[in-house]
Amino acid sequence: MHEIEPYYNWLKYYDSAQDDRSPFFGKQYNHDQYSETIYGYYIDPAWDYMGSETLYIKILYTDYDLGYTVIEFIGEWNDAINNDIMELKRNIVEPLLKEGINKFILIGENIMNFHGSDDCYYEEWFEDVEDGWIAAVSFPDFVQDEFKKYQVDHYINMGGTLQIDKWRTMQPHNFFEVVNGMIMRRLN
Repeated sequence: MHEIEPYYNWLKYYDSAQDDRSPFFGKQYNHDQYSETIYGYYIDPAWDYMGSETLYIKILYTDYDLGYTVIEFIGEWNDAINNDIMELKRNIVEPLLKEGINKFILIGENIMNFHGSDDCYYEEWFEDVEDGWIAAVSFPDFVQDEFKKYQVDHYINMGGTLQIDKWRTMQPHNFFEVVNGMIMRRLN
């Protein structure tokens, strides 16, 4: 797991540690020391702790004018034991909502497992975005199946055309336009 890095090619466009409106503003990274672990396996130091011992994130890009953010995940999403959705909602989503973000693109290709619980925080998040949306891009099929089992798919758009394998070949704004176009087609 220590070899899985968050996507770094967009750092030339955005760095959450340099963004004074980001929950990670001012964070210092020591890329020579691996200290964070998920189940005893070290992860790359560029991943950010968001309150969960099993799920880490990286805010890859945020555009306050257009009101969107792209967040990449690694680890096990565990709502049953760790209440990861509560940690994500309180520590990351709510500060971004206060800054005007209402469109959330979640990159989930490095989610190893999902353990669901109730859907209250997902429903709350869905209601908070009002005219916006939440999109799960490139989540593994088995994770999507578990999301559906716990009715998370009622609040987060996923699957089908949102399985965008080549998202890394796009610049952030182009990626947003692709996802936004897909969501708008689904809503219409």
